[in-house]
Amino acid sequence: MDIQNILKALPTPCYVIDEAALIKNLETLSYVEKQTGCHVLLAQKAFSAYRVYPLIAEYISGTTASGIFEAKLAREEMGNRQVHVFSPAYKDEDFDELVKICDHIVFNSFSQWKHFRSKAMEHPEVEYGLRINPEYSEIETDIYNPCFTNSRLGITLANFEEDELDGISGLHFHTMCEQGSDTLERTLDVVEQRFGKYFSRMKWINFGGGHHITRPDYDVERLIRCINGIKNKYGVQVYIEPGEAVALNAGWLVTSVLDLIKNNMDIAIVDTSAACHMPDVLEMPYRPMIAGSGKAGELPFTYRLGAPTCLAGDIIGDYSFEKPLSIGDKLVFTDMAIYSMVKNNTFNGMPLPSIYLLKTDGTAELLKKFGYEDFKSRL
Repeated sequence: MDIQNILKALPTPCYVIDEAALIKNLETLSYVEKQTGCHVLLAQKAFSAYRVYPLIAEYISGTTASGIFEAKLAREEMGNRQVHVFSPAYKDEDFDELVKICDHIVFNSFSQWKHFRSKAMEHPEVEYGLRINPEYSEIETDIYNPCFTNSRLGITLANFEEDELDGISGLHFHTMCEQGSDTLERTLDVVEQRFGKYFSRMKWINFGGGHHITRPDYDVERLIRCINGIKNKYGVQVYIEPGEAVALNAGWLVTSVLDLIKNNMDIAIVDTSAACHMPDVLEMPYRPMIAGSGKAGELPFTYRLGAPTCLAGDIIGDYSFEKPLSIGDKLVFTDMAIYSMVKNNTFNGMPLPSIYLLKTDGTAELLKKFGYEDFKSRL
């Protein structure tokens, strides 16, 4: 199957989800479940393409949500699989819905737990947990670090109220971002040191997300040892909540060259936008890869790729190519299934990219096409 030719035949801009790559990732996550008995949950904040939720449900235990809309989406589109939710704070009207559709609800503070406890106890079929902050993380960028100084996320040991645990079934921590099982192993040592005395009072421990399990160099067997170690030592169920790992390297964003200009260097204007269609390019920031390209100066012809928006800084990056670009050429950005569709926007009236599913038989199925009404209806 000539994937590049299939992609370049599609109208642009468009996201394309790779069904085969998605299945490969899910097989790895399913292996972890089978080797440990843990429950793997899709963190929808990274990937919410619900048309493939039935496929995901064949391999892992369910989803986790960051609020009422993600929780409803999971319950509607993934059937009877587990739905968990965590939010730094819940609105009363949202909580009334969440207790009807969620299996686990995790609170960020004892004040939230006390506020909702009486209502929560009317729904004993739901299990309730607390997010803890071990004040340890190896994430270097503060915007992604849940444990940075004065973080609003999780309960520190100094603020932990051990006499308020009646009705609490589990503890949740989330301290990682795109990291390996060696980081988890070191993190668990700190979490155990600070909060381990409460583990035996719990039914479950949730290791949160940020586990890059499906990255080629990830040590899956170490993850399995970490999970089994906590599970066997304390007699608890273990949950993990990878988002990126589910759809890592399982999608593309295809764009077309609209114009070629010069200002000290060659510049290509394309029909996609960093600000609108892949916001993490500016937010993280990072330089997304293009299939067949190199770094600036690495190949004979270097171009700066920019968007057709009015934002001066809407620059995707500098890339080099074996041949000069021409108007109408199509370029394929890789690893665009995660944190793209869920974070895109219509700034400047930019059209949202269509969404396709590249199926295992080589056909590309259009899942969603966006138009003017999608822009207008948001305003």
